[in-house]
Amino acid sequence: MGMEPVLCFRRTPGTRSPVCGKGVIRTALHNMDREAREHYSVVIQAKDMAGQVGGLSGSTTVNITLTDVNDNPPRFPQKHYQLYVPESAQVGSAVGKIKANDADAGSNADMKYTIINGDGSGVFSISTDKETREGIISLKKPLNYEKKKSYTLNIEGANTHLDFRFSHLGPFKDVTMLKIIVGDVDEPPLFSMPSYVMEVYENAKIGTVVGTVAAQDPDSANSLVRYFIDHNTEEDRYFIIDANTGTIKTAKIFDREETPWYNITVAASEIDNPGLLSHVPVDIRILDVNDNPPELAREYDLVVCENAKPGQVIQTISATDKDNSANGPRFHYSLDEGLSLNPNFTLRDNEDNTASILTRRRRFSRTTQDVYYLPILISDSGIPSLSSSSTLTIRVCACERDGRVRTCHAEAFLSSAGLSTGALIAILLCVIILLAIVVLFITLRRSKKEPLIISEEDVRENVVTYDDEGGGEEDTEAFDITALRNPSAAEELKYRRDVRPDVKHAPRHQPSSSLNSIDVHEFIKQRLAEADLDPSVPPYDSIQTYAYEGHRSEAGSISSLDSVTTHSDQDYNYLGDWGPEFKKLAELYGEIESERTT
Repeated sequence: MGMEPVLCFRRTPGTRSPVCGKGVIRTALHNMDREAREHYSVVIQAKDMAGQVGGLSGSTTVNITLTDVNDNPPRFPQKHYQLYVPESAQVGSAVGKIKANDADAGSNADMKYTIINGDGSGVFSISTDKETREGIISLKKPLNYEKKKSYTLNIEGANTHLDFRFSHLGPFKDVTMLKIIVGDVDEPPLFSMPSYVMEVYENAKIGTVVGTVAAQDPDSANSLVRYFIDHNTEEDRYFIIDANTGTIKTAKIFDREETPWYNITVAASEIDNPGLLSHVPVDIRILDVNDNPPELAREYDLVVCENAKPGQVIQTISATDKDNSANGPRFHYSLDEGLSLNPNFTLRDNEDNTASILTRRRRFSRTTQDVYYLPILISDSGIPSLSSSSTLTIRVCACERDGRVRTCHAEAFLSSAGLSTGALIAILLCVIILLAIVVLFITLRRSKKEPLIISEEDVRENVVTYDDEGGGEEDTEAFDITALRNPSAAEELKYRRDVRPDVKHAPRHQPSSSLNSIDVHEFIKQRLAEADLDPSVPPYDSIQTYAYEGHRSEAGSISSLDSVTTHSDQDYNYLGDWGPEFKKLAELYGEIESERTT
């Protein structure tokens, strides 16, 4: 093996270019080992004139570095190793390291570690750290000192890049034995099961045993264990546990329909070391008891048509039960046996948890009976069976021919006589018009007045209109109407109070006997003459109205004045003979007459 470096020498001074030549450097030793010596320095001398006397020479130093080849297999420093691991080590954690040495460098020193056999191959695993080229031992399964105190592993380290030119120097791997000692640690109690499922019937008495949990100290000391419920939630208060035996009992009465499952957590600790705790979940299922009777699934609105036929299904009903399927369906339907046979409706059990309501007879009438009540009995299949009674309300309605409901409201009784709605409206309008005519007639009769002046002449020719409004009924300044209403009470002549008179006339008294016997015609003439002779009257004509009809008339007053305070002699009892159309009017005037008499 050799190399050919190029050496150049300058000529004597004054020459233009150097003189170059080649020299070959070869190894002088066989099988040089990089691991033994990696770097060499060689001094090279060159002479001209072929090395003759008088020739010139020059020298240089050549540094030689040997490159690495994979000619060294990995080797463990020891054939036996021992490792201590506590039983409390967590699964997946690294518990130790191991390393094989390789004199090569770079990729020629890369290797892989494997566990080739041993009783701990299923409990431990090994991986390679590429940076440090170490084998990392990890825990695959939890350790238990009480079950197995030691494990043995055979670990192999092998190169990953092989050079077949040096395969005769192999094998390029090495094996060592690792013994792992499991250390004893004081552990918390261990439950017999990872979780528990228990059952108890609803409505069970307080103190009923639900089940038992069991835990023991896994250490060789086998300390006593105490139990308690971890009360993290309020529902845990439904149960209690015996601290020594682990027996769980009920603390309240349960209702499955309200809460079917309860989840609690039981904790166990050693008496000698209460700080070491272990927990286990306990799921408690509440079993069903047949304690709820069946009931109708909803409120039913049953309708039967007036033109229904016998055996016609008017409604299909269903029921529900709060209990589970074992104590609920199948449901049985029947009519209440305590009552007599229903002549109108019957019930048919369809044997599929439903029942049908059927009619027994033909045709129903709303005018005769618009609502029917049908008591039914529903029972479940639980042991013992429970039943409940319900009453269905059936309304009678008018329906179209295709079965559609038209109306369920009660109509007038006249509709049963075959009268249509239009005819009933016409009759009602006629009655209203007739009542209006009667009321108008009575009103006009009461307000009718007899004329005070009977003359063939048109009185409108003697009336002079002027824009002077009177004061109405409250105007008492013009004249004293009291004297006109009752002449016998007027002892003296009253003067007009609306105009101040210039000349005062002495009052003229009239004997009482003459006032009592005076004729109204003469009275009015006398008042007219006084008005004509009165110098204090206005310079224009005025109308004076006298509401006096005479004194002690046997016929009574025919004036409409004060008609509100007078009573009519009209007898309205004849309205009761006009038929039912005038019944309301007769009752109205009958009440008026009764009020007047009272």
